[in-house]
Amino acid sequence: MDIPTIDIPVVEIDTVEIPLPKAEVPYYVPMVVPPSDLREPEDTKPVQTETPPAPKLNLPPLPPIPIPPADILVTTTVAAVTAVAATTVAQPIIEQIKKRLQKFLQGKINKWKQNRQKRKESSPSSKKM
Repeated sequence: MDIPTIDIPVVEIDTVEIPLPKAEVPYYVPMVVPPSDLREPEDTKPVQTETPPAPKLNLPPLPPIPIPPADILVTTTVAAVTAVAATTVAQPIIEQIKKRLQKFLQGKINKWKQNRQKRKESSPSSKKM
């Protein structure tokens, strides 16, 4: 009695190469802090450094600007200060008037809309049987 056998073919499976992941890891340059009791070594002299001179700005000569007399300066200054003060004082008052006027007009518009709606409801063409 023979035992049945099965011939299994040889199969070659190609493997896929997956590259390893790469990541850019953030890094920082460590800060070196000297100790608090740091002193100069003995027998040393401090190094003298020269600061560079400040840059010079060469502007062309400007023509002389005439200055008006004192009475004109005082008049214009007073006018400017008065204009600013008047604007500063008047602005809240104008805002208040504007709000009240808007409220009044909105009330009138709402009342007109209500009357118009009532007339539409009471007109004979709207009543259909």
